[in-house]
Amino acid sequence: MSSTIQDLRLAVLIDADNVPYANVKEMFEEIAKYGTPTFKRIYADWTKPTVSGWKKVLLENAITPIQQYSYSSGKNATDSAMIIDAMDILYTGKVDGFCIVSSDSDFTRLATRLREAGMKVIGIGEKKTLIPFISACDKFIYIEILGKNDTDADIEDDAKEEKVTPVVKHPISKVDRGLIKLLSQSINDLADENGWAFLGDLGNFILKKQPDFDSRNYGYPKMLALIKSIDKFVVDERDTGKSKIKHVYVRNK
Repeated sequence: MSSTIQDLRLAVLIDADNVPYANVKEMFEEIAKYGTPTFKRIYADWTKPTVSGWKKVLLENAITPIQQYSYSSGKNATDSAMIIDAMDILYTGKVDGFCIVSSDSDFTRLATRLREAGMKVIGIGEKKTLIPFISACDKFIYIEILGKNDTDADIEDDAKEEKVTPVVKHPISKVDRGLIKLLSQSINDLADENGWAFLGDLGNFILKKQPDFDSRNYGYPKMLALIKSIDKFVVDERDTGKSKIKHVYVRNK
C-alpha cells in the first residue's frame, strides 16, 4: 500500500442498517493497517430490534452510537445523519481520511465529495455492494474476507516460505480471464524496457483501476502468492543487500 494512505487519522463511520456486526474485531484490525481511528461512530435507529446485535459490539470496541429516529417509512434517516456528520468532521480538519462502513451505494456521492476535498476514502462492505460506491473509494474491502480461522498462521508461514498455498476459506472471487487481463495489462503499463514491473507499484496501480482488488478475494494472503499461482507470469526476487529484504519484480511470460 502506498505511503500516502498509511498512518492516517481516520473517521470511521458505520451504517448499522447495511453491514453485519460479525467480524467487527477483524474489521478494526484491518482499518489499523491504514491508520488510527480518531472518530468511531455508528448510526442506526437503536429502538429497532434489527440492530440489537450491535449493542454488545459497541462496548467492546468503544464505538459511539448515534441515535437517528426513522421519522417516516421509506426514508433512510441514518444515511442523512452519517453524511451530515462526515461533512462536519471534514471541516474540522482533524482527520486525513474516512472509512465508510456500508454496503449502501447511496454513499457514493459522499465518498466522491470527500475525495474532492483531498481525503483518502476506504470503503468496507459486503460483496453485494454496487460498483458506483466501490469506484468512488480509494480502496474497498469486502467484509467476507476479514473473518479469521485456525489455519491463518500456517498460511502466513507458507507465504513466507514462497509457497502459493491459498487461504483455507472459500474465496469470494475466482481467478479468471478478467483478473489475468487486469494483471497483464497493468504489468505492461508499468514495465521497464525489459518488461519488468515492481510488485509494490503494481499493487498500487491496480487499486487505481479497481479499488476492490485484494488478493484475499481470490483466496491468497498476499499478492505475490496470487501471482505465483497463475502460470502466466514470471517472478524475480532481487536481493537488496539487507537481511530478508527483497525487491520483487514481475513480468508477463
